[in-house]
Amino acid sequence: MSAKEPEFKRFRNRRKDYPYYRCCPYVSSVRELIDVCVAKYGDKPAWKFKRNGELVSVTFNEFKTEVNSLGTGLCEYGIEKEHIVIIGNNCYEWALSFYAVMASAGVAVPTDNMLSEEELEYIFNFSDSTVIIYAKSAEKKIRSLEPRLPNVKLYICMEEPAERDDIHISLSDVLETGRKLYLAGDTRYTDIVPDTERLSELVFTSGTTGKAKGVMLNQRQICYVVSHSPDIMHVTYSCISVLPYYHTLESTCGLLGMFHSGNTNHINENLRTLMPNFKEYRPTDVQLVPLFVEKMYRSIWEKIEEQGKAKKVKKAIKISNFLLKAGIDLRQKLFAEIHATFGGRLLEIICGGAPLAPEIAEFFYSIGITICTGYGITECAPIITITRPEFHDYRSVGTIMPGVEVKIANANDEGEGEICVKAPNVMMGYYKDPERTAQAFDEDGWFRTGDIGKLYKDNRLCVTGRLKNIIILPNGKNVYPEELEYKLHRMSDLLGEIVVREFVRPNGEHVVGAEIYPDQKYIKENNITDVNAAVKEILDRYNEGQPNHKVIKDFVIRTVEFEKTTSAKIKRGN
Repeated sequence: MSAKEPEFKRFRNRRKDYPYYRCCPYVSSVRELIDVCVAKYGDKPAWKFKRNGELVSVTFNEFKTEVNSLGTGLCEYGIEKEHIVIIGNNCYEWALSFYAVMASAGVAVPTDNMLSEEELEYIFNFSDSTVIIYAKSAEKKIRSLEPRLPNVKLYICMEEPAERDDIHISLSDVLETGRKLYLAGDTRYTDIVPDTERLSELVFTSGTTGKAKGVMLNQRQICYVVSHSPDIMHVTYSCISVLPYYHTLESTCGLLGMFHSGNTNHINENLRTLMPNFKEYRPTDVQLVPLFVEKMYRSIWEKIEEQGKAKKVKKAIKISNFLLKAGIDLRQKLFAEIHATFGGRLLEIICGGAPLAPEIAEFFYSIGITICTGYGITECAPIITITRPEFHDYRSVGTIMPGVEVKIANANDEGEGEICVKAPNVMMGYYKDPERTAQAFDEDGWFRTGDIGKLYKDNRLCVTGRLKNIIILPNGKNVYPEELEYKLHRMSDLLGEIVVREFVRPNGEHVVGAEIYPDQKYIKENNITDVNAAVKEILDRYNEGQPNHKVIKDFVIRTVEFEKTTSAKIKRGN
């Protein structure tokens, strides 16, 4: 990463009265969050979703009744203090279960249903979970695992379970039991006093190496992010949930954060229905990982090129950007056809979880959709930095969130070092792992993220790579693989999947090399017959002008894809 200071670019705010801070009241617990939002938004729809093909709307008032009813049902079944797994595809019942558990005296364990049975068995047992609330999409795995889960005493299906008995019931059983009691005046659930310092959510990080770690979060830590992130991200009126709910960005900033800001949260059933739902729900905000944004970008340009409008659109972008400098914003008119694809009202994409190419973010900004990039980690619930819509620099990952301190430890001559954090949203520790917890903090109490970055003035942060992935050459030079991979990806779509790593030549020389799985679609569309030669030509172009320690000296072409996590991150070393 260059030591040169990135320059700010002005974002012309559509809402001139938008307050930067405190557009949402501070809350310290999920119970308080519900009460505050119900008092403020009442009969406004909080959730919209499809059930049996019909659109269902649930207001803030109705949702509070639903949460209290399900929570009272948890009390009646004697499980309000248990560790409760919530697993399955996004649906209203998932969101309702999450809220009910979070506002109880129990612990929510949101879990990725794409994990293998072996991984799920480890998480269910290690987390000391005694109840599993699951969607139909996870039922097959749950049933298969049941003999290996000695601590689980109740299985609750969000729909109708395949078989019913005393320990296999439906969520509607618990909900309707609780509803009758709650409406009759039962206050066992609503009398629970939130302890904001106790463990409330246990999130297992998938990671790219080793066993998953159980990140312990309390309500104070989670609600700190919930209270501050909507102000900075400039959320507006309605959103559509796309990321899986077990993802901390979606659970904290989506399920809780969007609710806090009064958004109507439209639940997308699956990726096949995403584009039709964009047009039907017409959201103003959406949270995505870069992979989704990149696919949207490619899809837009493929359609533009198919219609023979590439020159026209590029010219319109130049005109639009020129007019913006003069304070004239015609983006929604100039690019109305593109906006219509997303319902016509999309203003903002909140993007995190991996780097996003600046030119992609700049393109969306040019057509009238602001991308708020951010940086975070599950251990920080998860936000550390967010791009401010008023000022954005897409070569950074935003400015530090209010109340969060960041330092760069052991910085090199260019100011790059390990990103360390002190903040109200830093985790309690790793579950049943005091050794790992101790290793995660330095002697002064700073949380070590394991990421390498540089802090610019105005609290802007750039992330370079992962500490554990650094290549240290015999001459003492440090190479950050992610930095090189990012540059290579921008050179050609042929380089589909890339892992930069240390190669050892037969003579014992240590060099920087690349392992590449080429994009098979690109090869076919461009009639490439000699893939090795095509890749070498790209690498030769990259190597021109690079310092010697960043030159890719060797490469190998893979015939199979890299093994990946469920969030599509490459597992290095596989």
